[in-house]
Amino acid sequence: MIKEYLKLEKVEGPLIMLSNVSGVAYGELVKITVDNTETRFGKVIKIEGTDVIIQVFEGTTGISTENTIVKFTGKPLEIPLNLDILGRTFNGVGHPIDGAYSVRTTNRENINGRPINPVARKYPRNYIQTGISAIDALMTLIRGQKLPIFSGNGMAHNELAVQIVNQAKIEGVTKDNFAIVFGAMGVRHDDADYFRKSFEASGALEHVVMYLNLADDPIVERISTPRTALTAAEYLAFEKDMHVLVVLTDMTSYAEALREISSIRGEVPSRKGYPGYLYSDLATIYERAGMLENREGSITLIPILTMPNDDITHPIPDLTGFITEGQIVLSRELNQKHIYPPIAVLPSLSRLMKDGIGEDYTRDDHVNLSSQLFSAYSHVQDIRSLAQIIGEDDLSEIDRSYLEFGKAFEEKFIAQGIHENRSIIETLNIGWDVISILPVTELDRVNEELLKKYYRYKKEV
Repeated sequence: MIKEYLKLEKVEGPLIMLSNVSGVAYGELVKITVDNTETRFGKVIKIEGTDVIIQVFEGTTGISTENTIVKFTGKPLEIPLNLDILGRTFNGVGHPIDGAYSVRTTNRENINGRPINPVARKYPRNYIQTGISAIDALMTLIRGQKLPIFSGNGMAHNELAVQIVNQAKIEGVTKDNFAIVFGAMGVRHDDADYFRKSFEASGALEHVVMYLNLADDPIVERISTPRTALTAAEYLAFEKDMHVLVVLTDMTSYAEALREISSIRGEVPSRKGYPGYLYSDLATIYERAGMLENREGSITLIPILTMPNDDITHPIPDLTGFITEGQIVLSRELNQKHIYPPIAVLPSLSRLMKDGIGEDYTRDDHVNLSSQLFSAYSHVQDIRSLAQIIGEDDLSEIDRSYLEFGKAFEEKFIAQGIHENRSIIETLNIGWDVISILPVTELDRVNEELLKKYYRYKKEV
């Protein structure tokens, strides 16, 4: 028998509290009727004996302890799913906000998902071509990987996210079995419009599913948004055998919403005031990416987060780096030089790229070339520091060639147009163009056979 509770114990922020409640489950969906006219929804987030705390998705404005009826539905928050979600825009809990019809289907999935059995996971192999040289050559994105972008306020992470969505390409995959799920948390209205218009202009919108939580939307909905997006991705990947790229932005907004809710609940804070379970909470999101042995589809995850004060040791990027398989770090210095995309090569890495590049996947020189570019650019930083002390005129000829290489590397290899889509072959060729500025004697990461084949000044070999 479903009970209705006619009186609340307390209302605080986005939370309502009830007492003397029985037969309720954690995460259960709750129907809330205000003044017998307005219906809202929430979910159970805490149970202590017979006391229950509920998050209200639409906020608690207008709710008092006397004018509200609460009914527990006996099921978790679920979203309707079928292929009609492609090309659609929803809010953070799966309700359409694009003015079109609701998704009509009997298939509804719990947004909390199910944990993937580690034994059933398939090891990621094939690379995803983003058309962005710095990513494709030096921190290659592998299908089924989780590779976050660490950015900062005011940098071009939104533009980079849109470019990746528009240009992402997997060999042998067509638009019929490739989809993109885009989840945005706490974004401004102008940013949301930018995403929509960019996808429409590129023609990518027809295979993009968008879940948008705006800055003025309830923070409770913000906590559900990444789970809603990943539930849609799991349906497309593991039920419809599609290859799905999931982009989540901004995970910092998500973590701050989690901190606010934790504070309201009176939980003991940990680092920087974030809850002590921040690591495990982020893991429940990130670990939903991957591939399964008995499924054709895959989920590749690119979470984007803005580092407060550009601090990579902040709890959000710090914990994210532990869970994910690498990171793409954006550089404030390159951004100020008007280099797009401002990817800081040296602190960036992809831990899975070694298994998805090379002769069978990209080209035979990819492994050696990427290692040599990393090594040479690292040495450039030392030469630049030395030049600030003694001046460029007192540098040796080889040191000056490194400075020339560093400038060409940033301006020709890292920098590219916001709509420029480079193939992996173009990217590797540009890499050889810039590395050939250095004398062949400096290329100690490339074997002689590859030097003879690709080095631009072969007479020195």
